[in-house]
Amino acid sequence: MADRSNGYTKPASGGGSGAYKINLENFSKRLKAFYNHWREHKSDLWGSSDAIVVGTPPTSEDFQYLKSSALNIWLVGYEFPDTIMVFMNKQIHFLCSQKKANLLKTLKNSAKEAVGADVVIHVKAKNDDGSALMEEILQAVRAQTVSDSPVIGYIAKEVPEGKLLETWSEKLAGSALQTSDVTNGFSDFFAVKDATELTCVKKAAYLTSCVMINFVVPKLEKIIDEEKRVSHSALMEDTEKAILDPVKVKSKLKAENVDICYPPIFQSGGKFDLRPSASSNGDDLYYDSKSVIVCAVGSRYNSYCSNIARTFLIDATATQSKAYEVLLKAHDSAIAALKPGSKVCAAYQAAVAVVEKEAPELLPNLMKSAGTGIGLEFREPAWNLNAKNDRTIKAGMVFNVSLGFQNLQAETNNEKTEKFSLLLADTVIVSERHPDVLTAACSKAVKDVAYSFNEDEEEEQPRTKSEANASEAFPSKATLRSDNQEMSKEELRRQHQAELARQKNEETARRLAGGGSGSADGRGPARTSNELVAYKNTNDIPFSRELIIQVDQKNEAILLPIYGIMVPFHVSTVKSVTSHQDNRTCTIRIIFNVPGTPFSPHDANSLKFQGAIYLKEITFRSKDPRHSSEVVQQIKTLRRQVALRESERAERATLVTQEKLQLSNNRMKSMRVTDLWIRPSFGGRGRKLTGTLEAHVNGFRYSTSRPDERVDIMYGNVKHAFFQPAEREMITLLHFHLHNHIMVGNKKTKDVQFYVEVMDVVQTLGGGRRSALDPDEIEEEQRERDRKNRINTEFQNFVNKVNDHWSQPQFKGMDLEFDMPLRELGFYGVPHKASAFIVPTSSCLVELVETPFLVVTLSEIEIVNLERVGLGQKNFDMTIVFKDFKRDVLRIDSIPSASLDGIKEWLDTTDLKYYESRLNLNWRPILKTITDDPEKFIEDGGWEFLNMEASDSDTENSEESDQGYEPSDVEPVSESEEEASDSESLVESDEEDDSEEDSEDEKGKTWEELEREASNADKEKGDESDSEEERRRRKAKAFAKSHIPDRRDFKGAPPKRPKFR
Repeated sequence: MADRSNGYTKPASGGGSGAYKINLENFSKRLKAFYNHWREHKSDLWGSSDAIVVGTPPTSEDFQYLKSSALNIWLVGYEFPDTIMVFMNKQIHFLCSQKKANLLKTLKNSAKEAVGADVVIHVKAKNDDGSALMEEILQAVRAQTVSDSPVIGYIAKEVPEGKLLETWSEKLAGSALQTSDVTNGFSDFFAVKDATELTCVKKAAYLTSCVMINFVVPKLEKIIDEEKRVSHSALMEDTEKAILDPVKVKSKLKAENVDICYPPIFQSGGKFDLRPSASSNGDDLYYDSKSVIVCAVGSRYNSYCSNIARTFLIDATATQSKAYEVLLKAHDSAIAALKPGSKVCAAYQAAVAVVEKEAPELLPNLMKSAGTGIGLEFREPAWNLNAKNDRTIKAGMVFNVSLGFQNLQAETNNEKTEKFSLLLADTVIVSERHPDVLTAACSKAVKDVAYSFNEDEEEEQPRTKSEANASEAFPSKATLRSDNQEMSKEELRRQHQAELARQKNEETARRLAGGGSGSADGRGPARTSNELVAYKNTNDIPFSRELIIQVDQKNEAILLPIYGIMVPFHVSTVKSVTSHQDNRTCTIRIIFNVPGTPFSPHDANSLKFQGAIYLKEITFRSKDPRHSSEVVQQIKTLRRQVALRESERAERATLVTQEKLQLSNNRMKSMRVTDLWIRPSFGGRGRKLTGTLEAHVNGFRYSTSRPDERVDIMYGNVKHAFFQPAEREMITLLHFHLHNHIMVGNKKTKDVQFYVEVMDVVQTLGGGRRSALDPDEIEEEQRERDRKNRINTEFQNFVNKVNDHWSQPQFKGMDLEFDMPLRELGFYGVPHKASAFIVPTSSCLVELVETPFLVVTLSEIEIVNLERVGLGQKNFDMTIVFKDFKRDVLRIDSIPSASLDGIKEWLDTTDLKYYESRLNLNWRPILKTITDDPEKFIEDGGWEFLNMEASDSDTENSEESDQGYEPSDVEPVSESEEEASDSESLVESDEEDDSEEDSEDEKGKTWEELEREASNADKEKGDESDSEEERRRRKAKAFAKSHIPDRRDFKGAPPKRPKFR
């Protein structure tokens, strides 16, 4: 029996049929669906058959997709080779070996309850051909059928393979029973997938996209960039290995659940075959100018298929670029035509219409089909997307939309580039609203598939191999177009930080001008609608060429494209904005505050205009998930900033009276976690006890067996909630950071944590050192892993239930959701007294393992200053300045310099302005100066006094002025000599090289060393007649000459930090 599990569990131990387990609930549901479809469409799709026979051939190493195997996997979760199944109205017969019979007999009760059919199992001996058992089955068919001439349905296109199926075919032919082809019935039945099947398809498509994005594309880019010679077949083998090992492509899918749909296809060099049966030949990948590379990858998850194909253009000609753009439009049109109720042929017709309009000369080269259905079979011929198929599309169907141009002619005389083909393929689910492109994460846009050589080579003719191998002063090397056109990350980060600096200074100026320096948590009441003015008139609305969602930070407005025009909304009118991404397709949903609703009461202005119509919500769909996520983040950030500014009075800084906890009734799902410790602890002299955390209607309750040890945490008081599973730590924890202090025992706190130790923190010292191969040691490690996984799962289930509870309408305004630390962005530092691992989350910077805890809300941060940053420094410090200038800054010390780039990248992506300085600053007088005279602070450029790059120029000026310093007892130098000296220092010449070497030893000498050398020189010369004044003058000149900084040294010298006044 082939081990192709379809979402079914296989025990870790046991042999024979005991190693497999059939999901009986799934079997009952699907068997019932199968019988209902058969009875409903018996005459039109199932050939009026009274019995349906499905024979599965023996196992084979060849790739073959059979409906008989698909039925096995779909119905019972495994493929049963060399097995015959006969479905009748009142009986289901199985003819198989003893091993399979032991597993199939578990289906008897389920089949009886689902469709009222008895399961009859015929066990075939090892050396028996099964003829006698087949006669029994045929007799049962005659007995079960009312008519005199029963009709047996079978899959006509599947040729009998193996001795068992050949014998059955002969028996059936000699039985005088009527036969009918039921292929159409199975095709129609398998076309619409249920939720479990769609999940498998999505996971398969996710793996396929990961392989293309994280393996194929980087592999091709590396080959092209390094000019390697790699064959198509070698690429095929490497890609196949990547599919079978999902970890290589950054996928967490289990390797035992995945497989390839077909050997990956790589084609180039003028030899193209766009048929699904194509293969990769042994030729080397050809990537010279004007070449085309076609790649196709298909993978399976639990036997469900997915497919993707992309075409890459190398230094494309105008013809190639135009053909690809037309194909891209046609492919998108075919996908858009896949709507419930439409005909299958509509997809191909939509593609043809695009080609006829854009480039009719390419129509003869267009493929005759736009793809097929896909699922357990890679190709479902009945659902071929051609011009003649008039079947009706239904929601839940899955298609491999594959479209291409075959054998196009290019303007070149090179036989490897004169003919080219283009191919695009995606896996698409038909849904009620719009098609869901599962492989859209792998972009097919022209800018992402077109590569170019260095621009200085574009004018040159292709070189011969001998020229390429010759030594050249400027070696030719192919580079990617993105390398030429895109800026470096550092440059982009610098530009973004400059824009953030401008915005931050404007925001600080507004806040200081308003007389406030604090911040709020964003939960205060919104302004009345008559105060919400984004633009005074339409002329103030910024002009936009593209109809895309835009965020106007300056005017605190969002611009939404509605019916072809940009409509502005003040950000305070936005209640919430969410985004949902399915691979590459992203949906943005914006919900507005509507006066009169339960959580948005009427204000004075809304009562004045009671007949006004308000927009409640609006949804946009985008194929650019990067822009969508940026827009959503910008809206959330701007909304948070505005809410912070408008709700300062609502900040709760002292203990407040909490609402009464409403205990959950029996109707609510039980949401609890047991055996938890609490931090801070209750205290007292008694032994500490573990307790239980329960989620109720409006809050949490933690309690132990002692009646006085109880803590209630209201949902409305939760500012941030964190779930941190144990990975490298000893504990799994839930942490709540609160708006207002509560009492835990006799301690006032804003942070409450509940945790479980996943393994023993202490180790027996007398146990000695044990071998890594000791069975007891291995068993103990396995128990610890199992315990850790079990605890993490329990916590995750609790978190999921609470998140579902928080999604109810009454909690919408609280914006509650458990956040998880992003461990890959973490870094070590000293926030208090000891080093700890600090990790960012989506809204905070936290350290939740060591006490005291660290929870910093990102929206409350004004700026971040990275101090002691410089060459040769092993560590640096991070100073966080809050929007509330009366609040002390937070300093995180001794961060390893290796984490600097990662921290700067994280700060930049979260829109936090950071500065760098070489020294630690004394922040208390700085903040006091700002609060005492905010106008002066704004006039002096705001936070730009921290800009180390800007201060470098000031340092240069100050150091130039230092050159004018001379000791009082030194003779003045004439202006002409000064100018000559300046001109000599600014111009580098070959003559200076020797003198620079001679003076290298003099640089950086101390005054004592110079005085000693001058004294020795005087003694050697024997100039005893020189006066003391003359000797002192010579020393001063020598000192000034050696200490006046050369302009050329400014670049390497550490700049001076201007003092803040």
